[in-house]
Parts: sequence; C-alpha cells; structure tokens
Amino acid sequence: MTTTAYELRGPGLALETVGAWLLGILWILPLAYALWTAFHPGEFSTRFVLTAPLTLENFARAWAAAPFARYFVNTIVLCTMVLGAQLVLCTLAAYAFARFDFPGRGILFALVLVQLMIMPDVLIVENYRTMNALGLRDTIVAIGLPYMASAFGIVLLRQTFTTVPRELDEAARVEGCTPLQLLWKVYVPLARPVYLAYALVSVSYHWNNFLWPLIITNSVESRPLTVGLQVFSSTDQGIDWSIITAATLLTTAPLLVGFLLFQKQFVQSFMRAGIR
Repeated sequence: MTTTAYELRGPGLALETVGAWLLGILWILPLAYALWTAFHPGEFSTRFVLTAPLTLENFARAWAAAPFARYFVNTIVLCTMVLGAQLVLCTLAAYAFARFDFPGRGILFALVLVQLMIMPDVLIVENYRTMNALGLRDTIVAIGLPYMASAFGIVLLRQTFTTVPRELDEAARVEGCTPLQLLWKVYVPLARPVYLAYALVSVSYHWNNFLWPLIITNSVESRPLTVGLQVFSSTDQGIDWSIITAATLLTTAPLLVGFLLFQKQFVQSFMRAGIR
C-alpha cells in the first residue's frame, strides 16, 4: 500500500504543479498587459510587437491629467491614521478579552465575532448619515472613522495574546509592572510578527478601498488615489488604455514595491500569525 501511494503521488504532484503554473500565469497576465501598455505608445496597446518603442509619455500624461500628488498625500494620511487607530484600539480590546475577567465578556466578544460576518458595504447608508450628522462629510477623517475599530484585528490579537504564558504575567507583576506596562513590555513585543501581518493587510485594504471613499468625498482635498482614478473612465474623448494602465501602475506601484521588498517577512508573518 505504501508503494501504491508513492506511485500515485507522482501524477498528483504533476497535476498540482501544472495547476499552480496555470494559476500563476492567469494572475500575472493583467499585470503583464498593464506593464506592456503603459510603457508603449497607444497604437501598441492591442498589438504585441517586440520592436515597439518604449516611452514614458503615458506616465507624464497620466500625472498631468489628475492631481496625483494630492491623492498620494491623502491616501498616505488615510492609511497611517486608520492603522494607528486600529493598532491602539485593537491592542487594548484584545488585551482586555484575553487577560481580564469582567461581566459580559463572552457576550461582548460574541458581538465582535458577529461583526466579522457583516460586510462594510452593508453599513454605507448609516455611516453616511453619521458622518453627515457629525459634519465630517468630504474629509479624510470621514473615510477612515468607520474602520478604526477592526473586529478582525481584535480577534487576531486576542488569539495571539492568549498564547502568552501566564508565568510571564506573574513575573512581570512581581517586578512591579502595571497592566499597561505589562502589555507594552511583554505582549506587544511577542506579537510583533502578528502586528506586521495585520499592518500589511490593513494598509493594502484601505489603499485600494474605492466604494466608501467615492460616496463620502466630492473634492480633490479629500479624495484618495482609487477615487482619483475615475477621471480616466470618462468616454467623452475615448478611452486611452495606455494612459489608464500608466495611472493604474502609478497608484499600485507603492504596494507592489512594498510587497517585493518585504515578501519574506510578509509570508513569515502570516505563517506565524496563523492566517489562512
């Protein structure tokens, strides 16, 4: 039976390899098309000619067609603000759920778990009414405020904190640490890989988020990059795929570069965090 299983493993492994290559090719095709079209004149956007001339004019025209500098600043401020608030709020909430006994803890944590099943898009109308009532409409704060308390972050950090041995708590308390000092000096350093994994997920999500920023903003001063890209969807003068792909690469380049630079840490963090 062992020999048979070993013999069957060969064809199965070959099928897995072929399937992995096919999925990889399907994933890379849109990016390859965007790279080809962005660096070549418009007449070669639908033709693959090896001798086609390279050009950076598409990037210059895309940059001039929209205030990308302002959009980049807005997006960076948004991601930094949301991530900072999430790290503080999720850390405190996860620490409370993991190490403190208080009335209603189980019910409150169940409500946090329920939030994981609710898509943010379902709450767009209520979030819009709330932001409008607070006078925050068309601001960067209005974009990030509904996401500053993350149920996913609370659950993820709570699971991590529960794996910390109780002996470390007792040793730190003997040394005179307060609960907040214990959190900062023991729990946060041990959960550093999890924080990195969560930060990568949070930044990539809010960098690419489109629907809510589109609804809550209507001026250049508050629009992020994803909303700014809609200027290229106008069909009044036709669609130039060379400029569209150039603008798309401008907006996604920071995430692509960041992933390539921190790919090893990214994978290791997710493996250690237990994210599937």
